[in-house]
Amino acid sequence: MLKGKNVLLGVTGGIAAYKSVELASRLRKAGASVHVIMTRGAQNFVTPLTFREITGNPVTTTMWGEVTNHNVEHIALANLADLVIVAPATANFIVKCAMGMADDMLTTTLLATKAPIFFAPAMNSNMYDNQLTQRNLDVLIENGWNFIPPESGHLACGVEGVGRMPEPADIVDFVRFTMAFAADMLGIKVLVTAAGTHEPIDPVRYIGNRSSGKMGYAIAEAAKKRGAEVILVSGPSALTPPEGVEFISVESAEEMREAVLERFSEADLIIKAAAVADYHVRDVADQKIKKNEDEITLVLKKNPDILKELGEKKRGGQILVGFAAETQNLLENAKAKLEKKNLDMIVANDVSRKDAGFNTDTNVVKLLYKNGTMEELPIMTKHKLADELLTKILHMKN
Repeated sequence: MLKGKNVLLGVTGGIAAYKSVELASRLRKAGASVHVIMTRGAQNFVTPLTFREITGNPVTTTMWGEVTNHNVEHIALANLADLVIVAPATANFIVKCAMGMADDMLTTTLLATKAPIFFAPAMNSNMYDNQLTQRNLDVLIENGWNFIPPESGHLACGVEGVGRMPEPADIVDFVRFTMAFAADMLGIKVLVTAAGTHEPIDPVRYIGNRSSGKMGYAIAEAAKKRGAEVILVSGPSALTPPEGVEFISVESAEEMREAVLERFSEADLIIKAAAVADYHVRDVADQKIKKNEDEITLVLKKNPDILKELGEKKRGGQILVGFAAETQNLLENAKAKLEKKNLDMIVANDVSRKDAGFNTDTNVVKLLYKNGTMEELPIMTKHKLADELLTKILHMKN
C-alpha cells in the first residue's frame, strides 16, 4: 500500500522525535518516497541532516526559503503528498491544527493538502488526559484526520501512563491497514438513519427525545470515506451532514418511514441508528394550545414500527442492523428486538450511562448477532465505533 507513494512526514518538537528517524527509514524501505517537514521545536531533538540522509530528499524547516521552479513550497508539498503522517504530534501542534492555524510550514501544508492525514499524539499522560487536549483530538478526528492512539508505559518525564508514541513498525502497520480498507466499501450502497423524530402537538410544540444524531452521522461519514454510496435519512439535528452523502431531512416518524421505504430496496446495507418516536399525538391542534388549564390530556397513538417492517421486506443479500437504546435489561431487550425484527445485528447500549447513548461523543456497546453470538466493545468515540461497526458488518457480509 505504500510502494510508490509520496509520504509527507511531519515531525514536531517532542522527545519522541528520535523515533521518527526509524519511521522515515521504515517508510522508505516500504517503497515510499519520504518528504520531511520539521518544526522549529523538532530541530532541538533531531537534526534535518539526519532525515535528509535517511530519506534521500531535502528536509523542509521553514516557510521562508527561496521559491524554486515558481512553486510555493507548502502548496507544492501539499499537492505532492499521497498521505501525511505527523509523528510525534505534540499537544501544542494538535491545538494549533484544531484551531485551523497556519503559522509554520507544517501547519500551513496540512491546511492546504487534500491527502489523508495520520497523526500520532505523544506527550505527558496528564496533558493527554486533559479535557482540552481530548476536545482538540475530537475536532481533528471529526474533520477526517486518522488518529493513531498513543501507548501506555514509561514516559520520558518519568511517569507511567498513556502518551507514548507507538513504535515506528506499529505506525507503518496502522497506516497500511487503514489505507487497505480505505475503499473496502466500493460498490456498496448504504442507507443510514439518524437522530430522533419530532411528533407535533400543535404548530409550535412536539414530542421528541434526546438523540443528537451523532452516531448515525458518524456511520454515514465513515461509510462514505470507505467508498460506499451513502443515503442518510435524518430527523432534526444540529449536525452538518457529511460531505458527499445523499441527505434526506425528515421531521416525524411517518416521514422517516416514507423516506426509508422509498430507498430501502436499492440498499445493500441498512443501519437504523435513528431514535424514532414510538408514539405520536392522535389529534394535533391546528393552533397553538394556550396555557389556560392546569392540566391537559394528550392521547398518543403508536407509530408504525419501521425496523420491523424492513425486517419483513428484507431480501436475500441485504444486511439490516438496528440499535437498542435501553435503560434496563439491556441484553434481554436487545435480543428480543433482534429476533422479532429479523435483524442481522443489533447494537445495544445503555443510555442511562453518562459516557454512552444520546448526545454524547463516546459510546459503549454490545453487539448481538443473528447466529446467537455476542461481542462487547470498550468505550470509544462514536467516530471510532462507526468504523468498528462497518468492519464487523463487512466480515459478516463476507
